[in-house]
Formats: sequence, C-alpha cells, structure tokens
Amino acid sequence: MKVEVKSKKGLRTTLSVIVDKKNIQIKMDERLQELQKEVSLKGFRPGKVPPEVIKSQFGKSIYGEVVDKILKETTTKAIDEKKLKIAGQPKIDLKQFGEGKDLNYELQIDCLPSVTLKSFEKFKATSFKVKIEDKIIEEKIKEIANQNKQFEEKNENEKAINEDQVIFDYSATVDGNKFDGSEGKGVKLELGKNLFLQGFDDQLIGVKKNDTKLLDATLPANHPKKELAKKKAIFKCKILNVKKPKAIKINDDFAKLMGAKDIKDLKNLIEKQISSQYLQALNSITKKEIFDQIEKNHQVDLPQNLVDQEISIMTQNLKPEEKEKHKFNNEKLAKSRIKLGLLLNEYGEKNNLKVSDNEVANEIQKQIRGMPGQEKMILEYYQKNPSASQSLKGSLYEEKIIELIKSKINLTSKEISTKEAEKIIAEFNNLSTDSGKSKTTPSIKNKSKSKKISKT
Repeated sequence: MKVEVKSKKGLRTTLSVIVDKKNIQIKMDERLQELQKEVSLKGFRPGKVPPEVIKSQFGKSIYGEVVDKILKETTTKAIDEKKLKIAGQPKIDLKQFGEGKDLNYELQIDCLPSVTLKSFEKFKATSFKVKIEDKIIEEKIKEIANQNKQFEEKNENEKAINEDQVIFDYSATVDGNKFDGSEGKGVKLELGKNLFLQGFDDQLIGVKKNDTKLLDATLPANHPKKELAKKKAIFKCKILNVKKPKAIKINDDFAKLMGAKDIKDLKNLIEKQISSQYLQALNSITKKEIFDQIEKNHQVDLPQNLVDQEISIMTQNLKPEEKEKHKFNNEKLAKSRIKLGLLLNEYGEKNNLKVSDNEVANEIQKQIRGMPGQEKMILEYYQKNPSASQSLKGSLYEEKIIELIKSKINLTSKEISTKEAEKIIAEFNNLSTDSGKSKTTPSIKNKSKSKKISKT
C-alpha cells in the first residue's frame, strides 16, 4: 500500500492511496477458498466446488466484498500512517478499480484542529453552599409523613369523610354492558385525592362499612379502549371498610420506618437531599462561569462537518421552518459546544484523565440505589443501550475535567440561603432561555480512548 498527501487546505487533508493488484488477488484467492467450504452447487459435492466455478458465477459480488473490506482496512492504516486525528467520517473517491488492476482511491479527511491551551489560573468562579433552614426540613418531614399515612378502622356506623380511606369492590357497566376492567377487588381510595375518576371520591363521602352504593362517573378521554372514552359508567360499589388516618407522631419510630436510624438522622438525610437538589442547579451555574471564560480566551478552527453534525443532532426533532428560523443561533450554539468539547478534551488528555469501566459500573449502581424498586429496569436499560453507557462515561469524564479545573482556578465559596439560591437559579434560567443557551453542554467524549471519532 502506498499513501501520499495529495493536498492539505486548512483542516482538510486529501490522501492518495494505492493498493497493489497482487495484494487484491491474494485477498480474492483467500475469499474463494473460504467460499469453497460454504457454497453448494448442483453437480458438485458439498465443499468440492472448484474456485474457478465459484468465481465464474459470483465473481463480481466477491470482488466487491473483497474491495469493501480492503477499503476499510487500508483507510484505517493510511490515517494511522499519517498520524491524522480525524473529525467525522472520511470520504472515499474511487479513481481506479477492477479485477487485474491496482486499487487507487482518494481519502478526503477533515482533521481535528491543533489546540493550544492557555493557563486557567486567572479564571474566577463561585461555588455555592446552600444552608437549608430548619423550617424547610420540618415541612419536608410533614410532607413525607402525609405521603406515608397509616389508617385505622372506624366504627361501623361512622361515615366516610375527606381524608378517610375507603376500601371497596366494584362492578361497572357502560350502557348496561360489562367491559375490560369493569370489575375491581379491594380497591383503596383516600378520599379527597381524586386518584380514581373525576367526581368519584365525592360520591363516596358518607358511606359506611357494608354499604352498597351506585355511583356514576365518566371514563377518561385517554381510555385504552377508544370506544369507551368519555363514556358514562355506572359503578356498583360494595364498601368493605372505612378507615381514618392515624395521628402521625414524628419521632424515632417514624424515622426508622423511613429507613433512618432516628429522627436526627432522618433530618440529616433530608437536609442532604434538599441541598443536593439545589447544588445540582447551582453547579451548572458555576460550570457555565468556567466554560464562558475558557471559550472567550481561546481561538480554535472548527471542522465544518462537525458543526453540521452537531446542528443535525440539536435540531433533529424540529420542523423545517423552526430550523430555518433559528439557523443562526443553532450554528452559533453548535460551534460553542464543539469548541468547548475540543478544549476540555485537550485538557483531559494533557492531565491523563480517564474513566474506567468500574467507575461507570459504580455510577450505574449509584443510580440504582437512588431508585429503589426499579433496579431491573435500570440495569436492562444500560445493557440494551450501549450508547447510554458511553454517554454516562462521557459525563463522568467531563466531571473529572471540571473538578480538576476548579482546583486550579480562583474558586470562591459562598454560603447562601434557599431563598437566595432560588433567586440565583431563576435569574440564570431566564438568562439562558433568553440567549437560547438553556440546557447546553459541550460536545465532549471520554478520552480514555483515541481522539478518532469514526472511520469507514
């Protein structure tokens, strides 16, 4: 194989690649030998079809298959030989091919730009620590307690009122006919929450244990059976029991029911949870402060194919008229994302930052612990979607880079109240929405592997 640089203009390099016809013939002969074991033709015993017969019948398709494989192999070798860092997929232009001829093609490659990093030491940013007021923690505990109500039986003659729990069996009809889901056993409703059908709870107020009551309700517009949507149904309800909420005591026993050691531990856990929710948004603000300075202080030539690719990803769910309307802003945002991605990648590589498979697995386990009861669903999601694991790896890689940058810059820590935090977050969200930069992150890859993005 012979590789030469035919032209180089900006970030685009064109290589000329020639593969000797002898090497192509060797590959053809090898493939014919493989096919001899597989092909079955009338008049020949299995595995005994002569290569020349196979070639006479399937020669063109075999040649195409061999050349396709050679193109993939030699493209990779040519890029490696010239030590090019490619951006996107190279384009192949066949100049000469055919049996008995050398394979001659040109490889058009958009390369990643050379990135020169400036010092980050003069950068400034603010990190936030949120003081969670006792009042907020107490309100959250009451909310949790209300969500985990315990009920006790009422006397048989006591009627159901709002906030009571009514347990009943039902049998329903539409136009006098049964339907799928028209019967229910042991249904529990906390009156006043309206979790069943609109107006259903109100009609259960006043019932007693062992009562039988007819109720009417309109089935929802999104009913699985379209013919039943918005239909009036008659429910015959047999009241099995009526219970009233127990008085909730916020004490150590309640805390243990919630998985804490005691009430003090529960308050600490709640404080951390609320604080984490605020910090997730506030950290994005700190990160944007850093990103803005990095972007402002560096000039980078960007491969147009990467910009186009980024725009395509960003706008894939938009209508054509929306794409056209926001064309300028979308291109500006795409360039910003790619530029930051390249700069952060370079910083990560310079500092030999990597993300191991174990770190990804640990992060997945962390997600599982945070969503009890959905462990299987989360595991299956990552198992069936390799791109999700790769995306997670990219996020972890970015976080490592950001944490390292924070350790190098002038980072001011500021403690704020929840009210101040909400104001800062609201102002940031309004500003981001106005500038069209909401929910943006740089296009960054995990660089524990090569910078090469794709190959043919």
